[in-house]
Amino acid sequence: MRRELATRGLIATALVLLALAGAYTFWRYFWFFRDPPRTPPAEAGILSPADGTVVYVKVVEPGAEVVSIKQGVAATLKDITREDMAQRKIVIGIFMSPFDVHYNRAPLAATVSSIRKYPASAEGNVSMTAMHWRSILGMEPRYTGSMHIVQNERTVTRLEGEYRGEATPIYVVQIGALTVSGIDSYFAPGQSVGRGETFGMIRVGSQVDLVVPWREGLAVQVKPGDRVTSGETLLIR
Repeated sequence: MRRELATRGLIATALVLLALAGAYTFWRYFWFFRDPPRTPPAEAGILSPADGTVVYVKVVEPGAEVVSIKQGVAATLKDITREDMAQRKIVIGIFMSPFDVHYNRAPLAATVSSIRKYPASAEGNVSMTAMHWRSILGMEPRYTGSMHIVQNERTVTRLEGEYRGEATPIYVVQIGALTVSGIDSYFAPGQSVGRGETFGMIRVGSQVDLVVPWREGLAVQVKPGDRVTSGETLLIR
């Protein structure tokens, strides 16, 4: 009897482990790569480049702090984009959990001006666990302790578009996580991308920041904690 119970226990354990392995394989190699169709709204506006949760929304001057990560460590525009900024900007950070769609879409119709890839700092990529748990628990500010904002590898894509009749150069910053296995770009400098069109993706785990020149009359439509959908949610009107 004891041997029979032990055998049943081993079989049950093996089945649970097999189910977990199957679930992980399905998520990692199938579900993660889903790219559902998206329909940009007819209403004019700058769209979200990513699915996920908004973790910060700031209007900042060049050289000013975007967020304070922890005591003695802050992120500026240059830390995020790896470029010097010459005017006031709107910065919107979007955290993509492992269960979000990881394909990224163009916030507006534009020409790809540049694509620059930056490796992690000397300390290497770090985990986004702090931001993940703070987002799950709704703890503000969600970026507290998130060193990946300044430290992890990233790809910075500059798009030259037009909004409200004015030239509008924007930056989409794709930030990889500790487990990142690639940041893909599907367009090259000089090519045109449509509003809401897929232009790249991050594998696996990530954050995407949108940087837009500030000007009078622009209205940010989201706040920290909001869920957004790439290619469909209006971030700025």
